Amino acid sequence: MAEIGKGVTAGKLAINVQKKFTRAQEKVLQKLGKADETRDAAFEETVGSFNKQMVEGAKLQKDLKAYLLAVKTMHDASRRLQECLAEMYDPEWFGKEEVDSMVEDTDANWTDYYEKLTDESLLSLDTYLSQFPDIKARLAKRERKMVDFDSARHHFASIQKGKKKDEAKIAKAEEELGRAQKVFEELNVELQDELPVLWDSRVGVYVNTFQNLASNQEKFHRDMGKLSQNLNDVMTKLDEQRLDKKNGSASVKPEEASSSEGANHSVAGDSQPANAVTNGDGDLPEGFLYKVKVLHDYAATDGDELELKTGDMVLVMAFDSPDEQDDGWLVGVKESHWLQHKDISIKGVFPENFTQKV
Repeated sequence: MAEIGKGVTAGKLAINVQKKFTRAQEKVLQKLGKADETRDAAFEETVGSFNKQMVEGAKLQKDLKAYLLAVKTMHDASRRLQECLAEMYDPEWFGKEEVDSMVEDTDANWTDYYEKLTDESLLSLDTYLSQFPDIKARLAKRERKMVDFDSARHHFASIQKGKKKDEAKIAKAEEELGRAQKVFEELNVELQDELPVLWDSRVGVYVNTFQNLASNQEKFHRDMGKLSQNLNDVMTKLDEQRLDKKNGSASVKPEEASSSEGANHSVAGDSQPANAVTNGDGDLPEGFLYKVKVLHDYAATDGDELELKTGDMVLVMAFDSPDEQDDGWLVGVKESHWLQHKDISIKGVFPENFTQKV
């Protein structure tokens, strides 16, 4: 209760107490069936929709905040993992600069994703929900003013039915009834206009929230997919660097190191596996460019494509016409087939990113 002397006079305090008492008395009479109650079924249905809308909006806000918290948690985990990679990545390893750049880009992508979700989805939802407390307070005020109106209506009717007609009391009761009715109806009309508009607005809010969410998710995962592919490519090259160093060290034999620069070196340099493709014109198909190794299985989906298995060697050839070449595709014949048949009639196209040049 407000303290007297702080903007509330004793008179106002007494009036407020009297109003609360009168309202309580009126509500008791209505519940006991001794006084009729103003009812508006259509408005009550609208209020039910408002309460449903408010609960759904609050739940969406809560779940969206939980999602953003999860994004922030994943961002922190991703940052720590990426920083760990950058710190332990030796400078002489392949792609050190690329790795450092990818670490920065990954962190920036997470930050951009979080900020856009906050700005484009959460803040607009917060603005939408900020309307509800005021309307809820006005609905409670309407309820109080409706009780005041019913009380004034019943008081006026009881005075009119009295045995002694006191014109002054009747006039005062009629004035109070008019004033109570005016206040109630003005508030009632305002809410009748606003609540349906607010109810219809929820569709646009939900569309905006989830469209922005979906759009930002799509962009984030697309950009993250590119970064992941780049990281995978760098790791593949790093592993090749490791294998090259390992094979290079293993190929130097003790007897070769101690021998003179004579026949042994010449023989080692000239010898080749029996089935290897050489640079001699008779051992290469016409139009041969270079050789590639298959890194991943590839299932042909068209008659002009090659079926590839991991580890296959393919002799890449020039396209008969430059117009036939699509970006990211090569044409060639499997080395095993060429060595056995010397036939390029079954050459085919295949995706370049499934192979590695050797």
